[in-house]
Amino acid sequence: MSERELTIAELGHRGDGVAMTENGPVFVAGALPGETVRTQVENGRAKNPVFQTRSADRVEPACRHFDSCGGCSVQHLAETPYLDWKRKLVEKALRDRGIETAVSETVAATSGGRRRAVLTATRAGRHTLLGYHEKASHRLVYISECPVLESAIVQALPGLKSLASEILPKKGELRLTVLNTTAGLDVAIDKADRNYDRKIPVLSQKTVELDLARLSVNGEVLLEIRPPVLDMDGIGVVAAPGGFTQATKSAEETLCRLVLEGIGKAKTVADLFAGAGTFALRLAKHSNVHAVEGDAAAIAALDRALRKPQGLKKVTFEKRDLFRRPLVLGELEPFDAVVFDPPRAGAQAQSELLASSKVKTIVAVSCNPATLARDLRLLLDGGYALQSVTPVDQFQYAPHIEVVAVLTRE
Repeated sequence: MSERELTIAELGHRGDGVAMTENGPVFVAGALPGETVRTQVENGRAKNPVFQTRSADRVEPACRHFDSCGGCSVQHLAETPYLDWKRKLVEKALRDRGIETAVSETVAATSGGRRRAVLTATRAGRHTLLGYHEKASHRLVYISECPVLESAIVQALPGLKSLASEILPKKGELRLTVLNTTAGLDVAIDKADRNYDRKIPVLSQKTVELDLARLSVNGEVLLEIRPPVLDMDGIGVVAAPGGFTQATKSAEETLCRLVLEGIGKAKTVADLFAGAGTFALRLAKHSNVHAVEGDAAAIAALDRALRKPQGLKKVTFEKRDLFRRPLVLGELEPFDAVVFDPPRAGAQAQSELLASSKVKTIVAVSCNPATLARDLRLLLDGGYALQSVTPVDQFQYAPHIEVVAVLTRE
């Protein structure tokens, strides 16, 4: 296999450098546009590239684990081109669906602001490793620092490793979802040893020593010292164990601001894929809201939050699988505006029905530009017009990007 020299033309959607060749694109991990490398090529990927030139946009990575850890892919890129790359990811996804529109500048993430982390623990001989998987590997990287996480989670890493070591299965891995709340860390452990109940006394003791707000194992709450409350613009919501939460508070506030601006003065709003009420509770300060969510624990969390007087407009809710049973035209008719924030798979079935509806305003929130573009295409073909598209960088240094799109009926 002979070596060749490649010039990097662009960054791919996963953060690899891309060189264009007569045989198609070649992906070069860690390379930036404008750089040249000498490398062998196998199956469209560079093997052990040697850099001949370096980009002026290259910076020193913020974390010592960057070269091996798969959590971040673009710590080596300066902030301005990094944010521009994220905006271009959204532009490309839209163009692929024939949508030509202005995309706003990317709203930057807060450094060290990630309040939610999903960590993995496994055995290494007699030791326990806690961290993230290597890039393109099942091997685990033990982490002692993480610049994207809130300091409370980083400081707890040794204690979390000790906690995990008590209930690691003999084979396989343990998953820890850690959420920093106003009451402290909420830790949900999945895939624990089936006989973990024998360790409940020691797990409870470690929970107290670590001053965790709550510990759950395999879906069961073992100990709640304090309710793990999330502050949603002054309204307290007790998080569901291991449930979905916007990863950073600053991004959540930005997304909510864009949603509220998007619906304007709408009096009645449907919040679809509502989760525990991230948007619904804020919307209800000015509008009547109907929240729809398929996850029972999330709906229960919203229900508990609404049981306390909050000075809100009317809020109703229902548990419903919107992938299988989207709101039909008759159900959509009462609403002036609809907000939807689906998982990565998008909201195709619901978008098809919205495209035929008379809803005046739609605000689409997405963590996947490709499925968002597909859903927007359906709405545009149904007679809606795009008013704005705004990327929000919730996942710093990673290729993921949140997007808020506002549409109105022409």
